This record gives sequence, C-alpha cells and structure tokens, in this order.
Amino acid sequence: MSSLQPLADALWNAQQTRTPVPPLTVARPGLTVEEAYQIQSINIARRQADGGALNGGRALRVGHKVGLTSRAVQQQLGVNQPDFGVLLDDMVVETGGTANLGYLLQARAEGEVAFVLRRNLSGPGVTVAEVLAATEMLLPAIEIIDSRIADWKISYADTIADNASSGLFVLGADGVRPTERRLELMGMALRLNGEVVSTGAGLACMGHPANAVAWLANTLGRAGARLNAGDVILSGALGPVTPVRSGDRVDVDLSAMGSVSCRFEVLP
Repeated sequence: MSSLQPLADALWNAQQTRTPVPPLTVARPGLTVEEAYQIQSINIARRQADGGALNGGRALRVGHKVGLTSRAVQQQLGVNQPDFGVLLDDMVVETGGTANLGYLLQARAEGEVAFVLRRNLSGPGVTVAEVLAATEMLLPAIEIIDSRIADWKISYADTIADNASSGLFVLGADGVRPTERRLELMGMALRLNGEVVSTGAGLACMGHPANAVAWLANTLGRAGARLNAGDVILSGALGPVTPVRSGDRVDVDLSAMGSVSCRFEVLP
C-alpha cells in the first residue's frame, strides 16, 4: 500500500460519513505539494469507479477548477500560486435547481466565471490571448466549495489533497463570447436570500480570469497533461465566499453576462 493511501482514505471516509477530519498535515507535517496532488488523484479515481460517485454511480471528468486565485487568500496560506482540482459530472447542479447539502460537510458559495473550451489547450507557454481564442463561451457560475478538513483549518497541501476544496457547481444557462466582454472589469454580486453579501470584480481573479486558465494549462502542460475541447474551467472566486445552509437561496449576477442561481436543501 502506498504511504499516501491512509491519508487518501481519511478524506474519502470523511466524505462518506460527512464527518470532517483533522488536517492531513497534522498526521504528515512534511506533506509535499506533489504528494497532495497524488492523494487528490487517488480519490478522483475512486469517484470515477463504479459506485464511487456522489450519487452512487460512476463519475465522469468534465473539467477543472482553479482555486486560491485571490492574492489575499494566497498570503493567508503562505503561497504565491493557485491550485487546481478536477470537476466531475456528479458535482453539477442545474441553474435554478437544488444543491444537495446531503453531499456536503461545510458548504460555502462563491461567484465565478466559467470557461467552456472549444479546442484543446496545451502548455507550457499558453497566453491569455490563446485562452480567449480557445474559449467557446463564458458562463456565470456558482462554485459551492466544501472541505473534508475540520473547521476549514487547511494548509496549501491540505486543500490540494482535498481536490482543491471542491463540492458542487452551477452554470448559468446562457453564455457569451469571450471577445464581447472586458473580463477584468466585470462586476460580481452574490445575493444570499435576496441580500447582497459578496461583491467583486474580474480583477480579483489574478488580474483577469483568463490568467487563471492560462496558469492551469501551463501547470498541466509541465506535467504532460492538457485541457481538452469541451472542458469546463471554473476560473476562481471574484469576491468573498459565504457559508450556506438548508433553505438558503444564492443568486450570482455578473455584469453584462447574466445570472445563475440555486437553492440548498438536504435531499434524500
């Protein structure tokens, strides 16, 4: 058995039992970034196996998310770069639909821009211009982040191992072409039960949301992987996150791009 297997098991069991666990870096203080991504991969493979998905089926990969795109959050964790996780089809919530809190432990919501690719992106060396040229459409998105680590007491390695603190995500119904918007100037408002609780702008995401996608393509490229046509890329939060609980409704409005919404309930 790999020496990382018990750490992967701890996160897996936390998800299955909905019981958070202490930070992995407490049990393994020297956990490296490379090891953390290996742990992530172990549990993604489990989700993609028969019976491993959140809904009991077999999850399929649909893209990636980029996390820690805010400089303030990076400084909080003592790092100078984002991280990434894998998006699976069992994470998808239809806009206007209900996010099942029964799948989650410590849910929080944030507003983002989602990129849907129309052609492959292979790094290193990918630029913002190449990201925009390779993008079929942009969509407003709600990412519902979650942590299997108790009280969100995460280090950089902890959140990477935990699939970049992924939970669920919601995409808006209507997209826009990337050439139609100045993404760095786009405003975001997140409303919780009708009240604005978080605001932000494209500048908050690495200066421009496409910078996050370029970073991801280049990071994967150095590891011999790529982004594929059809992939959904969540580019990172445009403003502060907000905790959610059963009965809540979240609406995210992106200026000149549209809106996306969902409710939160514990479903059978």
